[in-house]
Amino acid sequence: MLVGFDHADDAGVYQLTPETALVQTVDFFTPIVDDPYTFGQIAATNALSDVYAMGGKPLTALAMVCFPDKADIEILERILAGGLSKMIEAGCTVIGGHSIRDEETKFGYAVTGIVNPKRVLANQGAQVGDKLLFTKSLGTGVISTAIKKGVAKQGWIDAATKSMTTLNKAAAEVIAAGPNDHRRSTIDGFPVHALTDVTGFGLIGHAREMALASNVGLAFDSSKISILEGALDCIRAGYIPGGLKANRDFAECMVAYADSVPEEIRTLLFDPQTAGGLLISVAASDAAALTLALHQAGVPAVEIGEVTPASKPLITVR
Repeated sequence: MLVGFDHADDAGVYQLTPETALVQTVDFFTPIVDDPYTFGQIAATNALSDVYAMGGKPLTALAMVCFPDKADIEILERILAGGLSKMIEAGCTVIGGHSIRDEETKFGYAVTGIVNPKRVLANQGAQVGDKLLFTKSLGTGVISTAIKKGVAKQGWIDAATKSMTTLNKAAAEVIAAGPNDHRRSTIDGFPVHALTDVTGFGLIGHAREMALASNVGLAFDSSKISILEGALDCIRAGYIPGGLKANRDFAECMVAYADSVPEEIRTLLFDPQTAGGLLISVAASDAAALTLALHQAGVPAVEIGEVTPASKPLITVR
């Protein structure tokens, strides 16, 4: 076992040979959008993300379905079709699954991938002086809450849906390919020291895990963090998911804010993301080259902070 429970990482990694290790993860949840096909796409994108966050390549998936006995079977067909569309895009083969009857619909996948044992990218390994890049915008949690309440504007829904159905595949491939040619995979890749995807624990929650696992501190520039259209409107209107409140109660004790950071931004940093972006800790000398390569691949990555020596508080936001 190369990666297990020790540092609350994104997936487990088990070595098979000197050149090959398995990456294994599982994720499923209840619908967060009204359209069944889109829900399937989001569930697949979210499940695949943990493999990409370990530097791996997804190979196979097992579907997990909970579906009401009396519900329209065509809804389930659309959910499965949406999920399959993203699995095909990822080059990941759905080889089976399991279903049960449940009063509440739930859907997701157990995904298995492969990674070279020398290129496992865990949340442990961030080094002082590294730059922190982030590949997506924050806000899917609060917007999803607004959707459930029936008050989300169409523009908000469209922006959140696009984010939640965008695979982290392109970003992972750029990282693996390295600075010479981001189209060609090499074992060296970019000198990324730590990697995680930002999902249910929010940016601060996952940053906390990276900092603790790496024995470092993290500093964020809140003005550089990309925000989904409508996310701040949702916060101001009070569309706050329970997960955000739980994240904040748990992790805010490790955060110090500059007085200039607005309250709605402080709140957003704890927003639980679905199929969120990758948080990348990369050598400062290569941050610009990696950012450029990501942009060339269509990934809107931005530099949002840096790695600092471990201190109290563990995380600073300016």
